[in-house]
Amino acid sequence: MTRIRVVVHHEAAVETGGYAMTRINDEHTDSEPAALLRAHIGLFTEASLPGPVLDLACGGGRNGVYLASLGLSVILCDVSEAALSRAASLASSRGVSPRFMRLDLEREGASPLEEDVYGGVIVFRYLHRPLMPLIKKSIRPTGILVYETFTIDQARYGKPTNPDYLLEPGELRRWFSDWEVLYWHEGVEVNPERAVAQIVCRKPGVLLI
Repeated sequence: MTRIRVVVHHEAAVETGGYAMTRINDEHTDSEPAALLRAHIGLFTEASLPGPVLDLACGGGRNGVYLASLGLSVILCDVSEAALSRAASLASSRGVSPRFMRLDLEREGASPLEEDVYGGVIVFRYLHRPLMPLIKKSIRPTGILVYETFTIDQARYGKPTNPDYLLEPGELRRWFSDWEVLYWHEGVEVNPERAVAQIVCRKPGVLLI
């Protein structure tokens, strides 16, 4: 499914490791949860998850704080102390108290994610390919993944442009081809205009309590 819409706006972005941090001068703000997450929020709220939700490379925390505001157990992690401070301020303003964890997800020789811990993982605007198998292992059976990040076509619209941080066509779905795919989209989104791949999927298996 491809949906192409065009909007004119001004953008500035920086690339830091696998993190793609984008500041947009339009109606989108860093306190609003991602549309993809909002569209599939029932997966988090309508049934019990088998563990807490990890907001991976959380940045300013808009998505993790949103989940926490709905009563979910949430852990927000990022390598940046400044980002975690912003996320904590946002959480305080919303009257919620998720956990915060400073974590270098890209340190060589390290395995930053524990296995079989999380009931859900959300990832937005972040790609570090060596982490993909660890993300899969960190989620418990029947747990949910929501993932959105940039594809190689993003170079047409702005940063990031480094191919190390951009998905190849179909790559995100291939990483999770052995999971139950609930939603899949690859194309151009707006607010901000960006070339992305999106996936929502459930880890197969039987949960052993």
